[in-house]
Amino acid sequence: MDDLFGPGQGNDDDGDSAAAGSAPASSSPRSPLAVRMRPRTLDDVVGQQHLLGQGSPLRLLAAGADAAGPAGPSSLILWGPPGTGKTTLAHVIARGPGRKFVELSAITAGVKDVRRVMDDALTARDLYKTTTVLFLDEIHRFNKAQQDALLPGVENRWVVLVAATTENPSFSVVSPLLSRSLLLTLKPLTDADIEGLLSRAVADPRGLDGKAELAPEALAHLVRLSGGDARRALTALEAAAGVAFGDADDAETGPVTVELKHTERALDVAAVRYDRAGDQHYDVASAFIKSIRGSDVDAALHYLARMLEAGEDPRFVARRIVISAAEDVGMADPTALQTAVAAAQAVQLIGMPEGRIILAEAVVHLATAPKSNAAYMGINKAIADVRAGMGNGIPPHLRDSHYPGSKQLGHGKGYKYAHDAPHAVAAQQYPPDDLVGRDYYQPTGNGAERDIAARLERLRKIVRGK
Repeated sequence: MDDLFGPGQGNDDDGDSAAAGSAPASSSPRSPLAVRMRPRTLDDVVGQQHLLGQGSPLRLLAAGADAAGPAGPSSLILWGPPGTGKTTLAHVIARGPGRKFVELSAITAGVKDVRRVMDDALTARDLYKTTTVLFLDEIHRFNKAQQDALLPGVENRWVVLVAATTENPSFSVVSPLLSRSLLLTLKPLTDADIEGLLSRAVADPRGLDGKAELAPEALAHLVRLSGGDARRALTALEAAAGVAFGDADDAETGPVTVELKHTERALDVAAVRYDRAGDQHYDVASAFIKSIRGSDVDAALHYLARMLEAGEDPRFVARRIVISAAEDVGMADPTALQTAVAAAQAVQLIGMPEGRIILAEAVVHLATAPKSNAAYMGINKAIADVRAGMGNGIPPHLRDSHYPGSKQLGHGKGYKYAHDAPHAVAAQQYPPDDLVGRDYYQPTGNGAERDIAARLERLRKIVRGK
């Protein structure tokens, strides 16, 4: 689902698709709330303000067929996670004067479908002075031949192509098409964006028309469960309002209050007692990290689920996992940090709810891995010595000897090139004089550090000439 404020029914990612060859259809009173609240202009759009400034390419394209000028952008690639408004922006652009809207899904469309749209667009342009806005959802699913079929229409401006993708276009879109399009990156909607959207939907005549009001606890619960997806938030609001209207006394006058119990019944999800701005935020995060450190994988997964169900930003969770991999697992399992970083990048790429699987895999890896904080303790000891003023100078043979006059100062004299020594390890002094023999890294006997400890002992003896 991919709407700034909810297009209607359609494909899984982006919702409502108008009939091919027509402008986006108006919603009826019986349409879902997400459809009725669809933005009509860019000023109605929630979020993405970094793309909506005066004079921006989106403003120019939405203003009219010729607003961008002959050298202006005629095709866009919108890159962002689900729920950020890629389809919505395409619909708004299609509302400009002299436009018709056509939507294709890369899942079902083939080269023949693309060529047919291009032929129809050329006819519409030449005979009826109408510009076709072609919205192509999930363009990353198109193969090279299918994407190449778009090039004539894009290059000759037969269509205004608005392509949507949740994957990095640099790897999923062919270079000729990417170079002829303007790439815009959409950001996840914030809690404030979702709150504003829900409040507007309650009061707007197209929405609940002031016949309901949201209790603060219900509003917070809907925001948490939306996961930054606007259409999900509006769908949940409509369901909760339906429960509240069903419970209302027929004699009751004035707006019906949608309470927390209504949202829980409508969505079958209990509110999690978790204050992301208060003590619970830090307490749960602390328990999460300590459970990983303590190798209790089940407790760690519980706290992970607790944070995610409460609407915690998965990027925050991913950052904590990366820190834990470095601080608590360390060199006992060097692959743990690789897993953590990959998980953080993957969550950023695909978002929720699928991101929960990736985070869980990283948590299981870290919680079940052998533990060592030796590297963490080592850098702390080194920093303490530096702050204490230790580490005077640099041995002359290690200093830079490439600039004029350096050799006269003795720089580089006596330096032993490690690769010329047996096993590429040469005996010579590396630390400053006052730190010779200082051991910062003291590996444990856990996991991979068992082998590192034995190798490190041999290395120190060779390097220090013992």
